[in-house]
Amino acid sequence: MTQKAHRDYQDGFAGRIGWGKRPALLLVDVCNAYWNDASPLDTKSNPASAAAPASIAKLVSAARQGKTPLIWTRVEYTKPDMSDAGLFYSKVPLLKLFQVGCGNGLESWYPGLEPAAGEVVVPKRYPSAFFGTDLAAQLHSCNVDTVIICGVSTSGCVRATALDAMCHQFRPMVVGEACGDLSPAVHKANLSDINAKMADVVSEDEAIQKLQAGWD
Repeated sequence: MTQKAHRDYQDGFAGRIGWGKRPALLLVDVCNAYWNDASPLDTKSNPASAAAPASIAKLVSAARQGKTPLIWTRVEYTKPDMSDAGLFYSKVPLLKLFQVGCGNGLESWYPGLEPAAGEVVVPKRYPSAFFGTDLAAQLHSCNVDTVIICGVSTSGCVRATALDAMCHQFRPMVVGEACGDLSPAVHKANLSDINAKMADVVSEDEAIQKLQAGWD
């Protein structure tokens, strides 16, 4: 895309949603499968994705410090024939890695990034953490108005979750440094498009400040 075409594309887009007063940290698929040499979904070849777990760890620490709610989401399938993955499985056969009890260890939380006692865990079956789950109800019941989103992949589950967060009237803030994808180009392009249409892409420093501050 030329610079002029990019400017034309951005015209009328990329407004700011802005922060609310009651944020929660929403972690999307922070699983071993995305940062493991033995996994076909390993994203460490992309330097931005390889650095994402360290950024996510900073966000988790800040949220716990500020007593800001943390919600962990990850894909889980329980049917032996993967029928609970629906058409998503037809498109992405590698989803079998996330079958509960498959024994590969790749469906587990990334080492050092695990839910603490009392933190909410929401299993999901599709890209969006909102689709087919009670995530929106849980957030509404806690009076959350802003979701700070991190995890993988930028072009898939992060993007889908950011879109649905906006559609559910939560203010989605996507932390670019804390997201990952296999391709640097796809990661960068999707952050640009997410920021243009469905969420505010914010810096790690800004997100940490909001998480540490907690709720008024």
